[in-house]
Amino acid sequence: MRTLSDLDLQDASVLVRLDLNVPLADGQITDDGRIQAALPTLRELLDAGARPVVVAHLGRPKGEVKPELSLAPVATRMADLLGVPVDLAPSGAILPGAPGRVVLLENIRFDPRETSKDSAERAELAAELAAGMDAYVSDGFGVLHREQASVTEVAQLLPNAAGRLVEKEIRSFSTVLENPARPYAVVLGGSKVSDKLGVIDNLLQSVDRLIIGGGMCFTFLAAQGHAIGDSLFEPDWVDACLQILRDAQDRGVSVMLPTDVVIAEDLDAEATTQVVRVGEGIPDGWKGLDIGPTTAAAYAQAVLDSATVVWNGPMGVFELEPFAAGTKAVAEALARTDGFTVVGGGDSAAAVRLLGIDAEAIDHISTGGGASLELLEGKTLPGIAVLEDS
Repeated sequence: MRTLSDLDLQDASVLVRLDLNVPLADGQITDDGRIQAALPTLRELLDAGARPVVVAHLGRPKGEVKPELSLAPVATRMADLLGVPVDLAPSGAILPGAPGRVVLLENIRFDPRETSKDSAERAELAAELAAGMDAYVSDGFGVLHREQASVTEVAQLLPNAAGRLVEKEIRSFSTVLENPARPYAVVLGGSKVSDKLGVIDNLLQSVDRLIIGGGMCFTFLAAQGHAIGDSLFEPDWVDACLQILRDAQDRGVSVMLPTDVVIAEDLDAEATTQVVRVGEGIPDGWKGLDIGPTTAAAYAQAVLDSATVVWNGPMGVFELEPFAAGTKAVAEALARTDGFTVVGGGDSAAAVRLLGIDAEAIDHISTGGGASLELLEGKTLPGIAVLEDS
């Protein structure tokens, strides 16, 4: 896979695919992490004398122009961070850049061809994007698992390379997937076990410890016969959970499940909470919303005792203070361990920032939740394959 170092960038017009899908509240960016992650590639392009034209999306406009999903706030913030002008070009207007400036094309998903299932429509848009460009740089890791015009088709039309963010992402995940130092632990959370079955099946072949929290743990606990009250539950996946536990035992993989949980009757920051032991069961009308303190301590120690740790998915509803302690305990352990640590994007990355964890102490915080999950499943990402094959 080529990198920026393999391209002739002097005076080149370079189409750059970035993931700038930042959260907004009342038109204001609430977390600029994805913009920050794009800066090294943009700075390197500018320093080399290239003229970057950035392609990105925001939200799911479904092929319609929606002013509330304009990239205008992103252009403003990017200009502030880069210290150079960032010109927002109207949707469909692909303008040549000027030295020392960045052109940001308006939300590419305003064009229905970007996400079309028809490859001919995607190819048509890709040809328009590539016109007048000298090279293509793929640096939007969070979209590499999508077959979309600005991700896959356009890469086939121009000399291409991975940007510095994608290069770092692939290098970090290759380390944990191909040659992890041991003991190797993976911490999985989030709401649905069905979302993580492919990951678990693949990881059982390589991990030493599988640590499970979040809403997904309750289907495992129910499969073991524990009362889970009104907690999140996927009854169709009970048999799959039991099979995972059997496969783990056969392979000598240690599976850690909660021994206590924080429960409440309502998902509310002011809710009355209790800590109950899993063996005692969760009463009807109550739901598990975080791992308990005993579990959190055990999970943190397991992280500290591991030489490689991957974390994907929060341990509870960390956005609300009564249910944040489990996620915070795991995140703090990741920041303290001497092992190689990777946070798999999405809610886990957001939790690191929201809970005030020292992000610099974690080796790699991924910018792509879906893309990182597919890598952990052992899949080849379309946006990577096209760079390797072109």
